[in-house]
Amino acid sequence: MTGLTPPDDRRAPITPQLALRVAILGGIALALFAIVFFRLWFLQVLSGDQYLAQASTNRVRDVVVQAPRGEMIDRHGTPLVENRRAVAVVVSPPKLPQAPAARRRELTTLSGVLGMSPRPRRCRVGTEVVRVMELDCLVRRGVWNLPYADVTVKIDLARDVGFVLAERAQQFPGVSIEPVFLRSYPYKTVGAQLFGTVGQVGGGQLKQQHFRGVRGGTIVGQSGLEYTYDRYLRGRDGATRVQVDALGEAKGYLRSRAPAQGANLRLSLDLGLQTAGQAALAKGIELANGNGNPSQGGAFVALDPRNGEVLAMGSAPSYDANLFARPLSQHAYDVNFGDGTNHPLINRAISAAYPVGSTFKIVTATAALVAGIITPGTVYDDTGTFREGALVRRNAGGVSYGPVSLRQALQVSVDTFFYDLGARLNADPTTHPNGGALQDWARRYGFGNPTGIDLGGEVGGIIPTPRWRDSRNRLQARCVRAFQKRPRAARRAYPSGCVFADGTNRSWSEGDNTSLAVGQGDFLATPLQLAVAYAAIENGGTVVRPHVGLQITDPAGRVLQQIAPRPARRVAIPDTDLQAIRDGLHAAAQESGGTSFDVMGTFPKPVYGKTGTAQFTGRADQSWYVAYVPDPVRPIVVACTVESGGFGAEAAAPAVRLILSQWFGVRKQVIAGSSHTL
Repeated sequence: MTGLTPPDDRRAPITPQLALRVAILGGIALALFAIVFFRLWFLQVLSGDQYLAQASTNRVRDVVVQAPRGEMIDRHGTPLVENRRAVAVVVSPPKLPQAPAARRRELTTLSGVLGMSPRPRRCRVGTEVVRVMELDCLVRRGVWNLPYADVTVKIDLARDVGFVLAERAQQFPGVSIEPVFLRSYPYKTVGAQLFGTVGQVGGGQLKQQHFRGVRGGTIVGQSGLEYTYDRYLRGRDGATRVQVDALGEAKGYLRSRAPAQGANLRLSLDLGLQTAGQAALAKGIELANGNGNPSQGGAFVALDPRNGEVLAMGSAPSYDANLFARPLSQHAYDVNFGDGTNHPLINRAISAAYPVGSTFKIVTATAALVAGIITPGTVYDDTGTFREGALVRRNAGGVSYGPVSLRQALQVSVDTFFYDLGARLNADPTTHPNGGALQDWARRYGFGNPTGIDLGGEVGGIIPTPRWRDSRNRLQARCVRAFQKRPRAARRAYPSGCVFADGTNRSWSEGDNTSLAVGQGDFLATPLQLAVAYAAIENGGTVVRPHVGLQITDPAGRVLQQIAPRPARRVAIPDTDLQAIRDGLHAAAQESGGTSFDVMGTFPKPVYGKTGTAQFTGRADQSWYVAYVPDPVRPIVVACTVESGGFGAEAAAPAVRLILSQWFGVRKQVIAGSSHTL
């Protein structure tokens, strides 16, 4: 047989193991394809209508309509903080051109329209510093602060500029014009430090309980009463649903939700008294200057002693609150609040603590009476001097008053009488590290801690004690060591230097208590704390909790919530002791020889008042006066201080008389006192 013989078949037969692997892989591939096909079927058949509806909503945009904040009105209904309509330019960063050159061109052109400089400048964004134009800086800062929110770059836009942007909208993608409400302050400098400021909520603030539920970009209260009562004042933003095309341009309006204005805040302030108080403080500063004392500032507060309602509160220098109604340039900020302006943003009535001089003597008198060291009739033989070891303390001017009781000691402000009480009230520092009866009564009256007023920035002051002095000595020693070891790092850590103690590392002494007894030494308090203490004398021992908010009302005036915080505490002062202190204060104000008799002697209402002159090293004395009138219908307590104003009767007391004259409808007279007591 002829022909070719086929070669042998060399392929190995498929083993059972390989067949199993192929079957498994095939099964997996089949399952994956089944899943993909099932998912496509689910999306297209079962969920088609749902995704069609969602696709339709992609053509709809919600445009937020800002709600006007509630107004602030005085106790009689006069508006103090209002709203006015304005136009803002808003940039949506994701909608800006993403190419750097195109983005730069648009922002440069927009800067020209808005009157902003296109030149690069230093811009701090978080911890980074870059050089970009002013408009770009605002956008970058806005993105850093709230990454997903639009950025307002210009507020209170002129109408003609708004028309230009509206007509050329296609040239400015990502830029829109929106109506906004700005705060308006019709009385400008009146109460400026009380109202506070508003601004766009920050990224960090959204995490705070105070701003829980607030949407990014919302205008919220940032300080003062605006912050404290923000949740009432804020209102609820509205929204307009706009149908847009693929380019994002509006093609029609679907529906809208109107914004709801915030509730109004009725304040306890009396506009007439507030205005008169600030004018009176200015007159006190003027009187101080006329006496050769270089005063440039001061503060006052007027309270209702029954419930702590703040009738008026002012601080000098003040400023026009309208400055903060819209963004303030750095140049404008420096001009109004920079070096040489004497810190007008500080509310000296609650945020500045000073030695208070003889106005503190009511505390020393209370401590000595309740402790049984003296009685209202105890007589002290004043020789004009008080010896404390090698130290000799004297009355102002070296005057000697002879035998005096508490009533006369308050009337003419006998310093040696209270030096003696301070020495006798001093407690052993080893067994009483927090001080004795004098410190205890200072705390009971409300010194040493914030009063709890509904304003931010309140300080608590200082009540010196043995423990406090030891802590200051430790801070001083730590600071000195830091400067010795690492001077450069120490200068950063202690920019004011080592000023915690006097450098002697001395422990507590009796002299500290005698200084405290007349409101000097290391003691510091605010005008508000003094007003609260004197209110307790007037009302019989109730330490009120001061407040400026009075009511939350709706726009129609209906009361939604009453603001009436409970008193902080009651202090038990025996009636005979309390009456002795009151008698001394009344004699000081309206009996011949009293330290403020020439100022208050002719006032037609009963006045209980005390002068104070706080001494400083290297500068003029500080003028103080605190008074109350226990009128059955309109009681009032007024505390006033004039920085570097001289004696209490010369500057602060005349200012208080003007304030009382306004409250009681008495003819205003500027009467400066001549008493040179401390």
